Amino acid sequence: MKQVFHSKYKDKQAAIDAIIASFDGSQDDIIKENRNTLKLFKLDTIVVNVKSFKVPNIFNRIVYKYFRKGKAQRSFEYAQKLTEIGIGTPQPIAYYQDSNGLLFGRSFYVSEQLEYDLTYRELINDLKYPDYDAILRAFTRFTHELHEKGIQFLDHSPGNTLIVKEVTNYNFYLVDLNRMTFGAMDFSTRMKNFARLSPIKSMVEIMSDEYAKSSGESYNKVFDAMWSEVQKFKASVKRKKQLKKTLLFKRTK
Repeated sequence: MKQVFHSKYKDKQAAIDAIIASFDGSQDDIIKENRNTLKLFKLDTIVVNVKSFKVPNIFNRIVYKYFRKGKAQRSFEYAQKLTEIGIGTPQPIAYYQDSNGLLFGRSFYVSEQLEYDLTYRELINDLKYPDYDAILRAFTRFTHELHEKGIQFLDHSPGNTLIVKEVTNYNFYLVDLNRMTFGAMDFSTRMKNFARLSPIKSMVEIMSDEYAKSSGESYNKVFDAMWSEVQKFKASVKRKKQLKKTLLFKRTK
């Protein structure tokens, strides 16, 4: 199994190896278990988050083996890149990548567990969340910072930014990092990056107002483009659900 460690954790390799070896047998501190599984482990005085990626389908087992970096490797490398340019993400520790003969196998991404106060999702579920407007505007400024630094976070969705409240401000940390591109972004691409965040018009209005202030664009231009992308995404989700129902109905007839 290929192992790559952050320089801060090279001396912890034996302990981290033991964590990976015990991953399947551990039933404690499971924080997510479906397609990918996340578990927490103690490493000396800190808690580490280990994400086990599901073995991909046969096509991707070939692609990840020979043509493209796997999800764990991308997560680790993108985390390092983000920290280097001043964007928050849990401290990367290591990634493990297994090859089963000629095919790509299982992989793990290890990072420090970050204690956080909320995610963007809380704002969707509770429009009266304490300091709601300030958090949403700070989040929008954070997204503008990503764009200015040429970071297109393709999984920019409600649960993938952890929010930590400080005394006078909020800090933001990206997770689920394996889908990103880097480079200059035009206005249309920036607005599309908001599409998956919220279907609630009042939230889009606030984000549009704050993004306009940060970018120097007019509010109407930003809102029209952002709301249009939100509507397109909603329509796409609806079509997929309808198609799934249709296929399920045909199979059960």
